[in-house]
Amino acid sequence: MVLRNFLIRLVINAFAITLTATLLPGIQITNDFVTVLLIALVFGIVNAIVKPFLILLTCPAVLLTFGLFILVINALMLMLTASIVGEAFIIDGFGWALLGGIIMGLISILIDSIIGGDDDNRRSEIHIERF
Repeated sequence: MVLRNFLIRLVINAFAITLTATLLPGIQITNDFVTVLLIALVFGIVNAIVKPFLILLTCPAVLLTFGLFILVINALMLMLTASIVGEAFIIDGFGWALLGGIIMGLISILIDSIIGGDDDNRRSEIHIERF
């Protein structure tokens, strides 16, 4: 179950990265399926490990901006991913990363709402909340 959710999230991230790079001229990726999956994997790892610490460190800024500073953090996660992956994923600047983070977030929300996201975990949370 966990592996299935991980693979679904990996494919969603790969699709979102590909679509974002297609829409924005300031973000370029190598259009090789394996490379895009590698970029999505690195992006997922960066989001899982670095992003929570960054949110914790910038908590006052996140609170003062009513959560809008999360967009800056998402842009930094994209730029960190690009620096780790190298020539396969190029972002021309912070502005493109900010716009890319917004588009990737919207794509992920849309796809999650279409495919149902993590329904098993939501059902268990609802079941626990009732008791």
